[in-house]
Amino acid sequence: MKALHGLRARLAVRGAGLDDRGSGAGALIIFSILFLALAAFVVDGGMAISQRERAADIAEQAARYAAQDIDRAALYAGSGGAPINFENCGARVRVFAQEAKLSGPDVAAAGCVSANAQRVQVEIRLTYRPVLGLYHRGPVTVRGRAVAESVTG
Repeated sequence: MKALHGLRARLAVRGAGLDDRGSGAGALIIFSILFLALAAFVVDGGMAISQRERAADIAEQAARYAAQDIDRAALYAGSGGAPINFENCGARVRVFAQEAKLSGPDVAAAGCVSANAQRVQVEIRLTYRPVLGLYHRGPVTVRGRAVAESVTG
Protein backbone atom coordinates (compact mmCIF):
# COMPACT_ATOMS: atom_id res chain seq x y z
CA MET A 1 0.00 0.00 0.00
CA LYS A 2 2.87 2.27 0.84
CA ALA A 3 4.41 1.60 -2.60
CA LEU A 4 1.12 2.49 -4.27
CA HIS A 5 0.94 5.73 -2.32
CA GLY A 6 4.54 6.60 -3.33
CA LEU A 7 3.74 5.90 -6.98
CA ARG A 8 0.70 8.16 -6.83
CA ALA A 9 2.77 10.92 -5.28
CA ARG A 10 5.41 10.68 -8.02
CA LEU A 11 2.73 10.72 -10.75
CA ALA A 12 1.08 13.76 -9.14
CA VAL A 13 4.40 15.64 -9.10
CA ARG A 14 5.13 14.66 -12.70
CA GLY A 15 1.54 15.53 -13.83
CA ALA A 16 1.70 18.94 -12.16
CA GLY A 17 4.50 19.91 -14.58
CA LEU A 18 2.29 19.14 -17.62
CA ASP A 19 -0.02 21.92 -18.76
CA ASP A 20 -1.58 23.24 -21.98
CA ARG A 21 1.31 25.47 -23.03
CA GLY A 22 2.17 24.93 -26.73
CA SER A 23 -0.99 23.03 -27.60
CA GLY A 24 -2.10 25.85 -29.92
CA ALA A 25 1.08 25.56 -32.00
CA GLY A 26 -0.03 22.23 -33.47
CA ALA A 27 -3.41 23.62 -34.44
CA LEU A 28 -1.73 26.69 -35.96
CA ILE A 29 0.55 24.51 -38.09
CA ILE A 30 -2.36 22.38 -39.32
CA PHE A 31 -4.52 25.42 -40.17
CA SER A 32 -1.58 27.12 -41.91
CA ILE A 33 -1.03 24.09 -44.15
CA LEU A 34 -4.76 23.90 -44.84
CA PHE A 35 -4.86 27.62 -45.70
CA LEU A 36 -1.90 27.30 -48.09
CA ALA A 37 -3.50 24.32 -49.84
CA LEU A 38 -6.77 26.24 -50.24
CA ALA A 39 -4.91 29.31 -51.53
CA ALA A 40 -3.06 27.15 -54.06
CA PHE A 41 -6.35 25.68 -55.22
CA VAL A 42 -7.93 29.13 -55.64
CA VAL A 43 -4.93 30.73 -57.39
CA ASP A 44 -4.13 27.82 -59.71
CA GLY A 45 -7.82 27.14 -60.39
CA GLY A 46 -8.33 30.78 -61.33
CA MET A 47 -5.27 30.63 -63.58
CA ALA A 48 -6.64 27.52 -65.33
CA ILE A 49 -10.00 29.20 -65.96
CA SER A 50 -8.28 32.34 -67.21
CA GLN A 51 -6.04 30.41 -69.61
CA ARG A 52 -8.99 28.39 -70.97
CA GLU A 53 -10.88 31.62 -71.66
CA ARG A 54 -7.79 33.11 -73.30
CA ALA A 55 -7.36 30.03 -75.52
CA ALA A 56 -11.02 30.22 -76.57
CA ASP A 57 -10.70 33.95 -77.29
CA ILE A 58 -7.57 33.49 -79.40
CA ALA A 59 -9.24 30.58 -81.23
CA GLU A 60 -12.25 32.78 -82.08
CA GLN A 61 -10.02 35.51 -83.41
CA ALA A 62 -7.87 33.05 -85.36
CA ALA A 63 -10.96 31.46 -86.93
CA ARG A 64 -12.20 34.86 -88.07
CA TYR A 65 -8.74 35.67 -89.40
CA ALA A 66 -8.61 32.40 -91.37
CA ALA A 67 -12.15 32.88 -92.68
CA GLN A 68 -11.27 36.33 -94.03
CA ASP A 69 -9.08 34.71 -96.68
CA ILE A 70 -11.70 34.73 -99.43
CA ASP A 71 -11.28 32.83 -102.70
CA ARG A 72 -11.46 35.86 -104.96
CA ALA A 73 -11.57 33.89 -108.21
CA ALA A 74 -14.71 32.04 -107.07
CA LEU A 75 -16.17 35.26 -105.70
CA TYR A 76 -15.65 37.11 -109.00
CA ALA A 77 -17.02 34.14 -110.94
CA GLY A 78 -20.32 34.82 -109.20
CA SER A 79 -20.69 31.43 -107.58
CA GLY A 80 -22.81 32.99 -104.84
CA GLY A 81 -21.49 33.96 -101.46
CA ALA A 82 -17.93 34.47 -100.34
CA PRO A 83 -16.12 31.10 -100.35
CA ILE A 84 -13.24 30.71 -97.92
CA ASN A 85 -9.83 29.86 -99.33
CA PHE A 86 -9.60 26.93 -96.92
CA GLU A 87 -6.35 25.47 -98.29
CA ASN A 88 -4.44 28.24 -96.47
CA CYS A 89 -6.34 27.85 -93.20
CA GLY A 90 -3.57 26.16 -91.19
CA ALA A 91 -0.92 28.63 -92.30
CA ARG A 92 -3.14 31.62 -91.52
CA VAL A 93 -3.94 30.28 -88.06
CA ARG A 94 -0.23 29.82 -87.29
CA VAL A 95 0.49 33.38 -88.51
CA PHE A 96 -2.22 34.67 -86.19
CA ALA A 97 -0.82 32.58 -83.30
CA GLN A 98 2.58 34.22 -83.83
CA GLU A 99 0.96 37.65 -83.86
CA ALA A 100 -0.83 36.76 -80.62
CA LYS A 101 2.62 36.12 -79.08
CA LEU A 102 2.09 32.43 -78.34
CA SER A 103 5.13 30.28 -77.56
CA GLY A 104 6.86 28.23 -80.26
CA PRO A 105 5.31 24.83 -79.44
CA ASP A 106 1.86 26.43 -79.09
CA VAL A 107 2.22 28.12 -82.49
CA ALA A 108 3.21 24.78 -84.04
CA ALA A 109 0.15 23.09 -82.48
CA ALA A 110 -2.25 25.79 -83.72
CA GLY A 111 -4.22 24.89 -86.79
CA CYS A 112 -7.46 24.06 -88.50
CA VAL A 113 -9.40 21.07 -87.27
CA SER A 114 -11.68 21.16 -90.29
CA ALA A 115 -12.12 23.59 -93.15
CA ASN A 116 -14.22 23.95 -96.27
CA ALA A 117 -15.46 26.80 -98.45
CA GLN A 118 -18.23 27.72 -95.95
CA ARG A 119 -16.61 27.30 -92.52
CA VAL A 120 -13.36 26.77 -90.66
CA GLN A 121 -12.86 25.22 -87.25
CA VAL A 122 -9.69 26.23 -85.41
CA GLU A 123 -7.93 24.83 -82.35
CA ILE A 124 -5.45 26.80 -80.25
CA ARG A 125 -3.28 25.27 -77.56
CA LEU A 126 -1.84 27.25 -74.65
CA THR A 127 0.79 25.92 -72.26
CA TYR A 128 1.35 27.64 -68.92
CA ARG A 129 2.99 26.97 -65.58
CA PRO A 130 0.80 27.04 -62.46
CA VAL A 131 1.68 29.75 -59.95
CA LEU A 132 2.07 27.53 -56.89
CA GLY A 133 2.13 24.09 -58.49
CA LEU A 134 0.71 22.13 -55.57
CA TYR A 135 -1.92 20.37 -57.69
CA HIS A 136 -0.15 20.32 -61.08
CA ARG A 137 3.50 19.47 -61.46
CA GLY A 138 5.06 20.96 -64.55
CA PRO A 139 3.36 22.79 -67.40
CA VAL A 140 -0.39 22.55 -68.00
CA THR A 141 -1.94 22.58 -71.47
CA VAL A 142 -5.39 23.98 -72.27
CA ARG A 143 -7.15 24.09 -75.62
CA GLY A 144 -9.67 26.40 -77.23
CA ARG A 145 -11.77 25.73 -80.33
CA ALA A 146 -13.86 28.05 -82.44
CA VAL A 147 -15.76 28.07 -85.73
CA ALA A 148 -16.09 30.88 -88.26
CA GLU A 149 -18.52 30.69 -91.16
CA SER A 150 -18.68 32.55 -94.42
CA VAL A 151 -21.67 34.85 -94.66
CA THR A 152 -23.62 34.37 -97.86
CA GLY A 153 -26.37 36.59 -98.95
